[in-house]
Amino acid sequence: MIQSIDVEIRKVELSEINKLQEISKLTFVETFAEHNTIDDMQTYLNDNLSIEKLTVELSNENSKFYFASFDNKIIGYLKINFAQAQTELKDTSSVEIERIYVLKNYHGKNVGQVLFDEAISLAKQTTAEYVWLGVWEKNPRAISFYKKNGFVEFHKHIFKLGNDEQTDLMMRLELSAC
Repeated sequence: MIQSIDVEIRKVELSEINKLQEISKLTFVETFAEHNTIDDMQTYLNDNLSIEKLTVELSNENSKFYFASFDNKIIGYLKINFAQAQTELKDTSSVEIERIYVLKNYHGKNVGQVLFDEAISLAKQTTAEYVWLGVWEKNPRAISFYKKNGFVEFHKHIFKLGNDEQTDLMMRLELSAC
């Protein structure tokens, strides 16, 4: 049984870039460190979660970041991409959920679902027909979560973590089904 907590969702402001970097790095390490080398993890963190890179992403009008907070503590975040900000498909009839990350201490408390629901709500405010995402094939918890929410696998792609080429399952959800 899920023990939900009262989660507040709010859009991330550029002035909060340091908080965004902190939660991004912390949740990424919690999620993937035990299955990857220290060097590959450090390369990814330096290349993809630097203040400079996050500032560019946060400044892009077609990318949106949202914090999930509980008791005034940031416990997770969402990144959603529209139009040309999408990492791969760049299909105007789609929206990409690039990241949903939640601190491990808050897993099983409905936080990921609240962030997911926010993403779907935002996608429905556009002309998009479907939402897509990539999820590491060795992340059964996330795959199960997305399947439970109606996503189906439609392709695979390579995700480079440092020097390690990993396979992501590409999954999609028709918005008409929501």
